[in-house]
Amino acid sequence: MNFTSIEEYENYLNRSARLPEGITASSERISFYPEELAVAGETGKPYAMNLTLLALDEPTECFSALFTRNAFPGHPVVIGRELVKEKKLKGLIINNRIANVECPEGYEKSQAVRKKMEELLPGEGVVFPFSTGIIGWELPRDEMIKALPALAASRKGGSALPAARSIMTTDSFPKAFTVKAGEGVITGICKGAGMIEPNLATMLVFVMTDVTLSREELKLSWDEACRLSFNRISVDSDQSTSDTAMIFSTNRRNAAKEEFSAALKELTMVMAQNVVRNGEGTGHVIEVIVEEAMTEEEGASAGKALVNSPLTKSAVFGNDPNVGRLIQALGDWAGNGDIELDRSRVSLVMGGEYLYKDGAFLLDSDKEARLHRYLKERALPLPSPGFPAHENNVSITVRLGRGSAESRVWGSDLSCDYVTINAEYRS
Repeated sequence: MNFTSIEEYENYLNRSARLPEGITASSERISFYPEELAVAGETGKPYAMNLTLLALDEPTECFSALFTRNAFPGHPVVIGRELVKEKKLKGLIINNRIANVECPEGYEKSQAVRKKMEELLPGEGVVFPFSTGIIGWELPRDEMIKALPALAASRKGGSALPAARSIMTTDSFPKAFTVKAGEGVITGICKGAGMIEPNLATMLVFVMTDVTLSREELKLSWDEACRLSFNRISVDSDQSTSDTAMIFSTNRRNAAKEEFSAALKELTMVMAQNVVRNGEGTGHVIEVIVEEAMTEEEGASAGKALVNSPLTKSAVFGNDPNVGRLIQALGDWAGNGDIELDRSRVSLVMGGEYLYKDGAFLLDSDKEARLHRYLKERALPLPSPGFPAHENNVSITVRLGRGSAESRVWGSDLSCDYVTINAEYRS
């Protein structure tokens, strides 16, 4: 869909993205002074932090989660890995602004906040903690705990938009989506704009449903959906220390298992592409379709090589059909990965135009002019206007001539805005 204003986009989300039956949400905004700046003797205005609660009317045994494989995981990830073994879940507490990674008392502070939240919610079950934001700063535990009673008291059902907006950091627009599954629904919210190339999970993703499933069925569907969506995207080839993707169900409605799995894949595909579309400084979304690979994993690896190449990303950002950037990235991937390619069987297509086939480039001035227009038509406005202006991707098809497997990968270009955002992240 295309949108022309923030109001139009958020009105659409407010109508379409609904919390499933049995789930409520709330948010509170607090102010705090970072301890790290106080130690350094700095003064100034306090920082703002959003607290977001996703709560279940009744605790559930039906939940699953995937976590970052980064070797320096945030304290909430460490705690989440412990809690995913528990019997029942009754809520999630999420803070932005501070990621709570490798802090001296980070584990204890995160535990204190989540356990206080457990006391305030009815029923027996655990509350998972999630943190996102600046790495290295400590949580303002006292300020957070003080705000929890109001957070618990103000939760309500209805629109998922307020929660999606509250968990944002450098995201330029909220991401909330709902799809039907039999008699029930599946709703997802997520945040993430930079430090994005997941492995088993992504950014912070929360998917909620009221479809009745066993815990084992939910995990199988979730693992497969994440593998084909969130694990197929990259904004900047960097994996976060805090990536988590979590799903849970209130088990209120009926749907066939196959129908649920198909709907879940549909939802996560849309969410994943919108993370890239909302990536820090994204000027184009690049979709690479790799065909004739030996395996699906090989195809995904080749696709990631293209979308992660700084030269390819820069050329796409500049609407420059410099196809040598593509062939070098593919050759780098194959040559250094001991992948044997028969160049006479490899082909590259962009926007329906053959760039390379039968061992040679197929280029002329007219084709380059058409490709320039094609890239320019798919450019997103920068800086981001605060809503997805369109859903047009730059389509690149690679045929490896090695087998019959196919994969799809989505990535972003590399813009001046990306560098500026990350150079000034804490300023």
